[in-house]
Amino acid sequence: MNALRQTSAVLLLTAFCAGDVAARASGPELEQAWRDYLDHDTYLPPSYRFPHAQCFVRSANTYGLPETLLLAVARGESDFEATARSKANAYGVMQILWPGTANHLGIHRLSQLYDPCTNIDAGARYLKELLSHYDGNLHLALAAYNYGPGRINSHGRNIPSGAEWYSGYIYRHLGYVLGDRVPMDPAARHLYSKLGRTTIISFGEPYRAAAFIELMESSAPDLQLDWFRQGVGKFVVVLSYKDRDEFTRSANLLNRAGFPL
Repeated sequence: MNALRQTSAVLLLTAFCAGDVAARASGPELEQAWRDYLDHDTYLPPSYRFPHAQCFVRSANTYGLPETLLLAVARGESDFEATARSKANAYGVMQILWPGTANHLGIHRLSQLYDPCTNIDAGARYLKELLSHYDGNLHLALAAYNYGPGRINSHGRNIPSGAEWYSGYIYRHLGYVLGDRVPMDPAARHLYSKLGRTTIISFGEPYRAAAFIELMESSAPDLQLDWFRQGVGKFVVVLSYKDRDEFTRSANLLNRAGFPL
């Protein structure tokens, strides 16, 4: 019976992925979503007590940026890992490119990028610079953060598809950072570092990871799923849980959906 459910789920997932979920969020839609965030949601607190909290608060205040925006970029880029390094030679929490972007920001020693506060400050400063360059258009600024400003024109035309999905990718992480999108008592927030995480499945394309999550959440809304980019051509779906009981409940939901852990 389990094998039958799993086979059915895989077939459904294959059909679902074929629709290319990434194409559903167009550039104008993402621009509007980011505009709404800047207009209405920047005051909302983070849903968890995230790593390097004081570094994010300091950088947000220094550059006049929302703390939750910096947290979303950091979660999407490195999941707050200070020693993260990509195959493209991007380093640290905010994945600052070495040596080009780092030198541009006045960082001339690679070891500096492994210091969380220095790295977060650099990422915030770069985002502020890009926001100014693109007249406050956060969608374009994020596209340029990922692809470089030389490849993103100020009119937003002919944006590479990879840069556009990156904007949506960070927006997904913003939703996680904001949690239920309502003000919370800071003392009641859980430590993000205490959450358990289990990789469920990996894909070679980002839209397939997004499609898998959409499929699972449609049948089991209580699942805490998210996806992360891990290098070139690898996108992993991760289950988060606060304790063993929540893990067991989530595992049962996945099992009923045909994806046993």
